[in-house]
Amino acid sequence: MPAVSKGDGMRGLAVFISDIRNCKSKEAEIKRINKELANIRSKFKGDKALDGYSKKKYVCKLLFIFLLGHDIDFGHMEAVNLLSSNKYTEKQIGYLFISVLVNSNSELIRLINNAIKNDLSSRNPTFMCLALHCIANVGSREMAEAFAGEIPRILVAGDTMDSVKQSAALCLLRLYKTSPDLVLMGEWTSRVVHLLNDQHMGVVTAAISLITCLSQKNPDEFKTCVSLAVSRLSRIVSSASTDLQDYTYYFVPAPWLSCKLLRLLQCYPPPEDGAVKGRLVECLETILNKAQEPPKSKKVQHSNAKNAILFEAISLIIHYDSEPNLLVRACNQLGQFLQHRETNLRYLALESMCTLASSEFSHEAVKTHIETVINALKTERDVSVRQRAADLLYAMCDRSNAKQIVAEMLSYLETADYSIREEMVLKVAILAEKYAVDYSWYVDTILNLIRIAGDYVSEEVWYRVIQIVINRDDVQGYAAKTVFEALQAPACHENMVKVGGYILGEFGNLIAGDPRSSPLVQFNLLHSKFHLCSVPTRALLLSAYIKFINLFPETKSTIQEVLRSDSQIRNSDVELQQRAVEYLKLSSIASTDVLATVLEEMPPFPERESSILAKLKKKKGPGAVSVNELEEGKREGGELNGGGGERGGDNSTIAASNASTPSPSADLLGLRTGPQVSAAPPSAGSLLVDVFSEAGVNDDGFLSSAPPSAVSEDAAPPLPESNELLNKFVCKNNGVLFENQLLQIGIKSEYRQNLGRMYLFYGNKTSVQFVTFTTTVSCPGELHPQLNVQAKPVEPLIEGGAQVQQVINIECLGDFCEAPLLNIKFRYGGALQNLSLKLPVTINKFFQPTEMASHDFFQRWKQLSQPQQEAQKIFKASHAMDTEVIKAKLLGLGMALLENVDPNPENFVCAGVIQTKAQQVGSLLRLEPNAQAQMYRLTLRSSKDTVSKRLCELLAEQF
Repeated sequence: MPAVSKGDGMRGLAVFISDIRNCKSKEAEIKRINKELANIRSKFKGDKALDGYSKKKYVCKLLFIFLLGHDIDFGHMEAVNLLSSNKYTEKQIGYLFISVLVNSNSELIRLINNAIKNDLSSRNPTFMCLALHCIANVGSREMAEAFAGEIPRILVAGDTMDSVKQSAALCLLRLYKTSPDLVLMGEWTSRVVHLLNDQHMGVVTAAISLITCLSQKNPDEFKTCVSLAVSRLSRIVSSASTDLQDYTYYFVPAPWLSCKLLRLLQCYPPPEDGAVKGRLVECLETILNKAQEPPKSKKVQHSNAKNAILFEAISLIIHYDSEPNLLVRACNQLGQFLQHRETNLRYLALESMCTLASSEFSHEAVKTHIETVINALKTERDVSVRQRAADLLYAMCDRSNAKQIVAEMLSYLETADYSIREEMVLKVAILAEKYAVDYSWYVDTILNLIRIAGDYVSEEVWYRVIQIVINRDDVQGYAAKTVFEALQAPACHENMVKVGGYILGEFGNLIAGDPRSSPLVQFNLLHSKFHLCSVPTRALLLSAYIKFINLFPETKSTIQEVLRSDSQIRNSDVELQQRAVEYLKLSSIASTDVLATVLEEMPPFPERESSILAKLKKKKGPGAVSVNELEEGKREGGELNGGGGERGGDNSTIAASNASTPSPSADLLGLRTGPQVSAAPPSAGSLLVDVFSEAGVNDDGFLSSAPPSAVSEDAAPPLPESNELLNKFVCKNNGVLFENQLLQIGIKSEYRQNLGRMYLFYGNKTSVQFVTFTTTVSCPGELHPQLNVQAKPVEPLIEGGAQVQQVINIECLGDFCEAPLLNIKFRYGGALQNLSLKLPVTINKFFQPTEMASHDFFQRWKQLSQPQQEAQKIFKASHAMDTEVIKAKLLGLGMALLENVDPNPENFVCAGVIQTKAQQVGSLLRLEPNAQAQMYRLTLRSSKDTVSKRLCELLAEQF
């Protein structure tokens, strides 16, 4: 770029900046700025025409004032005028001002685009670069529409200078990231790929960034880049540091370009051409060989550049996973880094080895470093390195070393950082289950886990051990004995009490022959923990007590005395009181045979995926790399004969084995009678379905929603009260959706990210059958491409007084305003009943709450300042202005309620991100109640205007 001459120093600007810096207070600064703004405004509006230098100086002052945090509402036209100047410094300031202050919706955008077009066609490389930089900095859709067709032509033109090609490649990359649908390479594809052969290394470096991004979205179109990338990489790797002198960094030739080339190759499978593949393998071997050579410099920059290339090469080797020799060499090289004095290298080595451990070719090589990794787990100072060491132990575990690794992880748990304890607990539980041959070892391990880290043992873990004990006859007696001994400790974690209560209630009879664990001793031991436990655990213990009456009739009077006590039968908690009353009555009036039938042993759990594994899959980080391998490994026979994690805890202590499964909101104990349903739903803890078939019926028997054109013409129009019913569920997920004299429709739903699952319960309120009962879910109008809805077929016959359930899976593809329609048809007494409702699926259901500090909230609030991004409504309160009710509704909306953020403590502010498959939409909310006037002002700002408006409409109806 041309050097700035002394005459361009702009003394007036320097004096103004000096004055600002010398201000002693905020008030003095504002006063000086206001004075300067008044002066600049008068100069711009004056009769005397300003020369280019003066315009540039005043525009610079405005830019400086804006960067200090003050709003600028004039001077834009003067900045646009600077673009037509032939002086570099004036044009540069004009572009700088526009890049920072002009938004894409400005009325001046057409003038700006014309100026940019003039500079792009000027063939002056300096002006062309300034224009390209401005396009990339603004990066708006309007810019993409105007220039997406022009920039590729400049990029591949033979007479374009190298500096302009670099700017054009990076500008095109920016536009592609913001508006990929507008940047269509088409005829330019092959010419862009051939930029990898360009003589100028800077052009190659810029072009490869663009090609890598394009390849990730359209790999087939750009697959010819593989051979060119290998060729270029080969030339760099085999060259001496003197061959590429201008691009050699501390004796390492072109390190950035090498890394980008290796990263590009990771977008594709191994080359099919034998010659290309051989050349690439040779390059990778050369990189591994160079890593073994003595360093040519002691400077840290040299080692950083060398190691950056090495780690990218290892990532490529792992990605291909087809060269055993390279995989083992990579593993050995990483093993050397495990004891390196540089913490970052140890971290990266552990992280890469986690991935290597999942390869069949390098798993054994990784296992040879087990002692080094265990030592790292014990001695590393940095918690992140210790976590990676734990991840690697988890990944390298197999039958041969499972007991050693589990023992080391348990030992580490006692001193582990609180932030990683829950993940460690899950990993220990999974490894103990997967590789247990001796089931007594598994039981010991899990009980030890509860003793060491009870607070971090989730329900899935202790559910799982109970399921496995129930399914394995050979371990039940040992489990009862072990848990009985564990409960004798003075300080016993509540999870241990839960496991103990459950197992002794089921299998206490197996150890009752020993006087030291007689029935009365077992009962007294459990009851000694009762007063220290929470309500759910007390409920489980009461269930264990009634089981004791069935197993050990001699304890009946003692247990009845406990159930009869005021602390139980008059307990303030309804659940405990109900159990005590019902169990007492059951034990008093039921015969021995009836009692034995009702309280019989739990049947084995069905085989299904471990819920612990499902929970770990949701964990982020390299520690989850091996989860899929573990899932496949379960088929090898290492999994215990256990059921799924959805059943466990108290739900199995009493329920009769042949009872129908109630709805998710029903009593899982079977203590309360209720209408039966046709099929058992997955529990609320189960993973949501995230695969939606494009066919009419998928593998799970779900029917896809009908497009608008496919909906039956005789479907009834939505009920007049549909919108009112829909608004009832904006801030809640459960309740009665519709009810008349014939039919009641209940609803229960759950959402996670852009997926949802809804359970509909159709209850027949009459004594007459409903026949040919059918339901259809449709997405009308523009909703069909925005929402994917799949419904399981419902039973066609509903007996009088019975209830059936329907499961509906929902996937949010993009933001939407309308709601899906549910059409229900059935015959009652020969008459056809036909009604349609709106399903309560609204855009807020897909919110992910976002916690923000006050500074971050208002900074983001200012960023969302464009008029179309804001929706505001002032309305009169339709309900009592109760603070707690307002908070509950805002939380029900799905956003995070931020405390101590708004300067006015009476106001409410929330933040959240709407998760759709296509994009994420950040949203901020501010609710300002005026109790005196009984009015609200609701303001919503989102990165998408339609979302702001829809949320404002939905929420205004709730207050």
